[in-house]
Amino acid sequence: MKKDSKLNQYLKTLGPGLITGASDDDPSGIATYSQAGAGFGLSLLWMAPFTFPLMAALQGMCARIGLVTSQGLTNTLKTHYPRVILYLMLLFSVPAIILNIGADIAGMGAVTHLLIPAIPSFAFSLIFTIILIAVIIIFPYQKIAAILKWLCLSVLLYMIVPFIVHVHWGQVFTSTIIPHIKLNKNFIEMVVAILGTTISPYLFFWQATMEAEDIEHKEKKIIIDKRIMQNMTADVNTGMFASNLVMWFIMLTTGVVLYNAGIREINTVDQAAKALEPLAGKFSYIFFALGVIGTGFLAIPVLSGSLSYMLAESFGWQEGLDKKFNEARAFYIVIIISLVIGLLINVLGISPMKALIFTAILYGITSPVMIAVILHIGNNKKIMREYTNSRLSNTLGIITFFIMTIAALVLLYFQIK
Repeated sequence: MKKDSKLNQYLKTLGPGLITGASDDDPSGIATYSQAGAGFGLSLLWMAPFTFPLMAALQGMCARIGLVTSQGLTNTLKTHYPRVILYLMLLFSVPAIILNIGADIAGMGAVTHLLIPAIPSFAFSLIFTIILIAVIIIFPYQKIAAILKWLCLSVLLYMIVPFIVHVHWGQVFTSTIIPHIKLNKNFIEMVVAILGTTISPYLFFWQATMEAEDIEHKEKKIIIDKRIMQNMTADVNTGMFASNLVMWFIMLTTGVVLYNAGIREINTVDQAAKALEPLAGKFSYIFFALGVIGTGFLAIPVLSGSLSYMLAESFGWQEGLDKKFNEARAFYIVIIISLVIGLLINVLGISPMKALIFTAILYGITSPVMIAVILHIGNNKKIMREYTNSRLSNTLGIITFFIMTIAALVLLYFQIK
């Protein structure tokens, strides 16, 4: 009974952190990890355990900012920092998020078309867009959060595939614990893409805002104490661990199946799924396709919600996924517009896979700026009071900043070389 009680208590702590971590494995992430495995085999498996503490530290900082300030990152920037930082953040983030939404919608439509070939992929993308808009507008945040928690299970589908195919586990273990680096354009581009899709600026904003909203729903009077901080840390660490575990399994699956079969380039999300069918069996292909659909439903509300919160907080609009449409009209209109633009990107003939990986690279280049800002906020006693960053959080944050900055600079060097 005691074990059951502890397990129940632990499960109750899971919320914004778990959803943030699972939404990180969206079709954009799946595309990037699939290309990493197909292009480089098992060479990049080490990035999963390597990025876990970095992700957990940064998302933990954002969660703590949300809890202590009871507001999102945008409001904190607006209140305590020059407006130019806020506007630069919007300039970099808005296009990347909309492109990410469009690529995710396209990816969902493409893999569903594979499962049901009689219906065009754009028709599925349109249906998914309408469903997402309806769910986001009709249901309050708590209902959406409950739905998103269940959708987190969809990422577990990727953990099944390696056990269906033949894997040399000794080689997998070595590739996971020993970093392998190649100083060429394609390899560095993929490293930056993986860093960008795992440590994405939109997740920083979503984490802080959701922590602030979540604590308002759970506590009648907001009193931040040690228990709340411990629960938040457990939630964030669980979400980031689950995210990186799925990343590892996707790179493992495509590294073993596609790379060994000589398929070194994936141009579309559905191609990644389809390539598995003759090589790993129909079940592998179905699991992969269903995972893309499930994670798309999980990630797109997070992407569009992040964008809408950022704009609403910047311009002082009424905001909140717990509000009805007529109570936060501008907030919901931004969500609708972002999904519609994302859908229309599909008619431009842009490759969904290329768009997804480009988005990840863009995040990788712009993330260092936001990391520097988050570190400054996390150590600002006027904002954080007694809950400033620990030495470990600062160390991991600074390491992340330098790694992402160096990776981005090396990538730019290879681009102009």
